[in-house]
Amino acid sequence: MKKIIILLTFFLVAFTGFSRKDGADTVYGIASFYSANLDSTLTATGEYYTHGKLTAASNHFKLGTWVRVTNLKNGRSVIVRINDRMHTRMAKKGRVVDLSRSAAKLLGFMKGGLTRVQVVKVPKGTKE
Repeated sequence: MKKIIILLTFFLVAFTGFSRKDGADTVYGIASFYSANLDSTLTATGEYYTHGKLTAASNHFKLGTWVRVTNLKNGRSVIVRINDRMHTRMAKKGRVVDLSRSAAKLLGFMKGGLTRVQVVKVPKGTKE
């Protein structure tokens, strides 16, 4: 019975995109990026989304928070500002951040569409 529980837990974590928090300021999970047709749509902060800005949507951080997103596959990172909220369905898929297209390009995962990331809260004005 104990082996079954361990196996079920492993499969749950491995195949559902489970996200975890290491303290209040760090989150691990899956990143995606905004669809091309969302350019110029209104965000939760009241500003318009633009592909060229380094912004993101997340339900793990307050609006206006600056975070460093690191692609765990290639080590690239980018600093973005949280200006929108993700749909609650995305959390069930293990998504922790939805990036602007320019941020996704800098992280190098446009072709794959999704990547595993670490998201860390940083002070406003932090440079790479």
